Amino acid sequence: MHAPIVKRWRLKPAPDPGIVHELTYERCPTSAATILAQRGITDKRGAAHFFRPSLADLHDPFLMEGMQLAVERIERALGDNERIMVFGDYDVDGTTAVALVYGFLARFTGNLTFYIPDRYAEGYGISTQGIDKAKEEGVGLIIALDCGIKSLEKVAYAQERGIDFIICDHHLPGDRLPEAVAVLDPKRPDCPYPFKELSGCGIGFKLMQGFAQRNSIDFEELESLLDLVAISTACDIVPVGGENRILCHFGLQRINDKPRPGVRAILGMANVKKRLGVGDLVFSIGPRINAAGRIEHGRKAVELLLAHEEQQAVAIATLIDGNNSHRQELDRNMTEEALAHIAEDEWQQSAWSTVVFNPDWHKGVVGIVASRLTERHYKPTVVLTASNGKAVGSARSVKGFDVYEAISACSDLLEQFGGHMYAAGLTMPLENVQAFRARFDKAVRAMILPEQRIPEEDVDLELRLDAVDDGLLRVIRHMAPYGPGNMRPVFLARGVVDSGSARLVGEHHLKMRLLHPDAPRRSFDAIAFKQANWLELVRSGKPFSVLYTLEDHEWQGRVSTQLNIKDIKPGVEGVLLEEESLSELNPQSPRASQHA
Repeated sequence: MHAPIVKRWRLKPAPDPGIVHELTYERCPTSAATILAQRGITDKRGAAHFFRPSLADLHDPFLMEGMQLAVERIERALGDNERIMVFGDYDVDGTTAVALVYGFLARFTGNLTFYIPDRYAEGYGISTQGIDKAKEEGVGLIIALDCGIKSLEKVAYAQERGIDFIICDHHLPGDRLPEAVAVLDPKRPDCPYPFKELSGCGIGFKLMQGFAQRNSIDFEELESLLDLVAISTACDIVPVGGENRILCHFGLQRINDKPRPGVRAILGMANVKKRLGVGDLVFSIGPRINAAGRIEHGRKAVELLLAHEEQQAVAIATLIDGNNSHRQELDRNMTEEALAHIAEDEWQQSAWSTVVFNPDWHKGVVGIVASRLTERHYKPTVVLTASNGKAVGSARSVKGFDVYEAISACSDLLEQFGGHMYAAGLTMPLENVQAFRARFDKAVRAMILPEQRIPEEDVDLELRLDAVDDGLLRVIRHMAPYGPGNMRPVFLARGVVDSGSARLVGEHHLKMRLLHPDAPRRSFDAIAFKQANWLELVRSGKPFSVLYTLEDHEWQGRVSTQLNIKDIKPGVEGVLLEEESLSELNPQSPRASQHA
């Protein structure tokens, strides 16, 4: 087993004691009040707003630049019985967005089609093939979801063929916007919409909300769509705060209480029987929806999400589950090959980034493999393969580092690229791979800060295990849904020991029952995933320190509190590292010179 990367633990700054006092009451102990204050909640009214999300607090969709034009164009298409194509990307965000908009508009017109580009033949985003297909079918309006913000040439091509576009995207725009009828993207510099972090599916939902509002359609008619917004929000890793928190909260309710046939079928394949949270959407539903586009075709995912009949849904879900099993096998094999390549390559050993290329790798899995390599080596990572005579691939980043910016520094070597801070896609001539590898590493060395080269665990609060009480557990349950921007609180406990039950679960996971020696009556079951290397320490009886989250664990109908151990360090003291000690990692860094 490989040695785990040593992580830096950083305790978050203590919030204003006055705010903590204001938030503390019988049902919200000081520990919980501290966590709320750290997350920007300053009074009981703000806490009530946080704990009780309301659909009434969703923003007016017409605050989004272009919304009026978009809704009017859809109304005109419906009035003229014009054929509409709903176009979306092949990943979870794109396919849920297409299912949402197509499914809602199908209530008002039968003159409707949808299109998902083939990942391998067409690649990401709006495609010439898709536009040609629209022309062939007599489409007059294309609604593009989760893509299109940089598709200036494709939109112009469609215009030449008499087809209008409405763009619904959440990626960063370029210097110019496409000449579409309307471009909905809160990240447009001129867009006053107050919440900037909607998923692509979330923007599709706002478009349908705007349409409903203009046409006096009750909001209840939209509520059945919130499951799709929640799935996209979770799986596209956008912040689960602000408007996304509301959409996720009610979307999860829908999934748990009244799932659509396609979602119910996926959960059956994944053997999920408990109430779901955001993490379950990411690990149970997302990979299966994604697998359709990675292995076969993203169209299957849309068909699954639109299925009305249970039998049809189960048939498609069975096919997609098979795609996912194949994807898992490819993922394992490619990751092993990539790790072996890195181990044998001296240049890779000393590089500050990882760039690996194998023309035989499966294009649909390169993003997943890039994530695996980033976890293992903790470097900005690009995984490339060959497709249609080009080198194509995906990039993943480490915390705080903008991999999109680093790729931009290599733009003259690339034919196209797109993405955001933590994930990007790119295409280049095959002969440019070696030059890109060197240039990308040079860009990473110039841009990365020393602290970004060490994985970091943020710690909300130092909290002994015997201080965990029912009030804190109740607040933690009600802080969900969790996700980026509202992560599950992480606590530090120093000087814990195992009760004597430590054992391995599977090959890599460590199961324990932890307590403080001076408080033996307050102990908790604990699971440390992929941390089997600590078994000897835990069994030695020596005290150690842990970072943990508090979670409900359901087993055979019984629910108990379990510690999910994020990290372990030997000993009791000195577990928090000072930032200044990191400057020697990169003497050229601007941050290093500030510490000098």
